[in-house]
Amino acid sequence: MLGYILKRILAMVPTLFGMSLISFLIIQLPPGDYLTSLLSSWSDNGQPIDPAQIERLRAQYGFDQPFYVQYWKWMSGILFRGDFGYSFDWNQPVAGLIWDRMGSTLAISVLSLLFVWAVSLPIGIYSAVRRHSVGDHVFTFLGFLGLAIPNFIFALTLMYLCYRYLGQSVGGLYSPEYADAPWSWGKAGDLLAHLWIPVVVIGTSGTAALIRILRANLTDELNKPYVVTARAKGLPEHRLVLRYPLRIALNPFISAIGWVLPHLVSGVTITAIVLNLPTAGPLLLRALVSQDMYLAGSFILLLSALTLVGMLVSDLLLALLDPRIRFS
Repeated sequence: MLGYILKRILAMVPTLFGMSLISFLIIQLPPGDYLTSLLSSWSDNGQPIDPAQIERLRAQYGFDQPFYVQYWKWMSGILFRGDFGYSFDWNQPVAGLIWDRMGSTLAISVLSLLFVWAVSLPIGIYSAVRRHSVGDHVFTFLGFLGLAIPNFIFALTLMYLCYRYLGQSVGGLYSPEYADAPWSWGKAGDLLAHLWIPVVVIGTSGTAALIRILRANLTDELNKPYVVTARAKGLPEHRLVLRYPLRIALNPFISAIGWVLPHLVSGVTITAIVLNLPTAGPLLLRALVSQDMYLAGSFILLLSALTLVGMLVSDLLLALLDPRIRFS
């Protein structure tokens, strides 16, 4: 297994290099650059624009250099100095902006993933074992409802209910009095009081989808000959379901890690904006709109790395879970 892991890690290096090159190229494909957006903003505000100042800014930001020079400047900084470049829009290093947002982003993402698994696993098992029962129909209806309702609509509804009936301040991760306060038990409790809203909102659609997948896979496994044989030999139903068919039906849960991690970081941008969450999604959206190439490129590179790490973790867990899978 160690040799397989090392081989996969080595294969990640050229993959990340190719992803960084493609993402940097795509960011620069739209006409104009950050300076174009900046000049447009100045023009809308009626601020005079001096051609000499434009040339000076273009040289200052490095936009007068060819694409490959800009790319090498960015990649060499990452490889040799751990420097992800400088954000034109925020006027500060990209690394500081990313790490400031990644703490809350990863916390919400991990908790949302745990919520998805904790809810969808027992419901999916129940729906498969008790097919066409009243409970199965209820959970099926709720699952389709969860898939149909957009996350940001659910977020707005939940925010209104919390404010109207619970008297809780909505939006963000802290109440106004704790936003800039030092850490204390009161601030930790206030964080927990706010954290459940984005976790439930973000996890709802993923929960609904995995319930349907697990129900379908487990239903298919329960009808196979080895299950019928084990049941005929008198194996208790709960042991039969948990020991054999469930292990195979869990494959979608494990294989989903590869895409769930980057999706939870960047795929809930609208929801994060509605809930006013200090996560990576809104920052990435602003970087793309303003064509802040180093900030946007660094975020896309980070999401690519998360995807590759998630795929490696899911492959290893699949091999441990399913005896049919071998590294050879």
